Amino acid sequence: MRAEDNRKITETGPGTPGGDWMRLYWQPVALTEELDTERPVVPVRVLGEDLVLFRNDDGTIGLIDRRCAHRGADLSLGRLEDGGLRCYFHGWLFGPNGSCLDTPAEPEDSKLKQKVRIRSYPVQECNGIVWAFLGSGEPPNLPALDCFIAPEEYTFAFKGYLDCNWLQALEVGIDPAHASYLHRFEEDEDTDDSYGKQFRNASLGTNLPMTKILREYGRPEILNARTEYGQRIVALRKLDKDGLDGSSTHVRITHQVFPHGITIPLSATMAITQWHVPIDDVSCYWYAMFTSLDEPVDKATMREQRLEGVTLPDYKPVRNRANNYQFSYEEQRTQTYTGLGRDINVHDQMAVEGQGYIYDRSREHLSRSDRAIVTYRRMALQAIDTVAEGGSPETLLMDTADVESRGPIPLDGIGPTGQWEEYWAQSIADLRKASPWASGLHAALATGPAGVPDSEVEPDRSQSPDAYDRS
Repeated sequence: MRAEDNRKITETGPGTPGGDWMRLYWQPVALTEELDTERPVVPVRVLGEDLVLFRNDDGTIGLIDRRCAHRGADLSLGRLEDGGLRCYFHGWLFGPNGSCLDTPAEPEDSKLKQKVRIRSYPVQECNGIVWAFLGSGEPPNLPALDCFIAPEEYTFAFKGYLDCNWLQALEVGIDPAHASYLHRFEEDEDTDDSYGKQFRNASLGTNLPMTKILREYGRPEILNARTEYGQRIVALRKLDKDGLDGSSTHVRITHQVFPHGITIPLSATMAITQWHVPIDDVSCYWYAMFTSLDEPVDKATMREQRLEGVTLPDYKPVRNRANNYQFSYEEQRTQTYTGLGRDINVHDQMAVEGQGYIYDRSREHLSRSDRAIVTYRRMALQAIDTVAEGGSPETLLMDTADVESRGPIPLDGIGPTGQWEEYWAQSIADLRKASPWASGLHAALATGPAGVPDSEVEPDRSQSPDAYDRS
């Protein structure tokens, strides 16, 4: 990748081409649980902007500039009172929309407050996450993805911090081959004890553990196709070892959702939709929304599992650069490929942070397993250029109330070799038909479970002299 393209796609601060593109989409800025405190005020840094999020007594939420308009004091430490945040320096009060409501140190007849306003952004809550629109003009609707339209009790949200650029975090999620190595376990666990754990369940319709499939089949066939929301990624592993005759294939369908999301299966009936949101150019948060098709989510168990690996209130990982991720050579030699324990988030964290704060992609040597990464970069660079020229990217979903569901629908299962599309479509139709909340949603199935029926498979450009030539 050319150095200038690497800068274009990784830099997202105010006024950058990548930042202008990102600001066309709703961004996760906090978990709802972060506001469930005695003083619901949260400092937020997103896309290089320093902001403060707060909830008033009447339930309204504001997202405003972190610096007071008077002389720049930190409003995240201000007084939450009288319908807004009051600066501790001279008592200036700012409401959720950024307007100045009071300047108590001024003369009683002062008109100053009518002339003062600070930055503010629209916010809304949905299924455990607070979303903000940092762009200009009227914000779009949230897209009709499953995670947004599912009933709240069928979802769970969490987040985690990564000490590197957002693109590194995203790209590990659209690389199907890495799971056979980075997430390899030398022994299989009881799949009945797999709730809430990634890559520990059995594949749909079988008792074959994912850990065994990933360990023994490390050369998947990878196919990817562009869709209206981003791209669909297929990893096929023909099962022809340990007495298996190759008549069945493990089918794993995942999706990349623009601008920085992925949708992947956690189990046969639960999906993870995860966004990789820039804090600035050298750090990011991942926000994950877990959506269950068949039964309400056990939120207490899911949260307890994930709190074991982070510190609050910043959701930063216990294993990190400073302590060498608590690496164990003995474990690496006998139990796991990484020596970093059994939490795959830590595996991903070490891999992407190990690339540096902003990876220099001009030095990499791509392979066929990177085909979805190449497609994403091409699409993103084209979208950034289109926005810079005053246009709108094709992947901007402007959903309206009449859109029932766009999916996208992931899958982890085992079906007949050579029939993955038919197997996927039927499996998804059956799962949704049995769902208490999704059985009446037909739009996702009507367009095909891929989002685009019969979508054309992308060519492998990984070995092209210029894989990112958009001409």
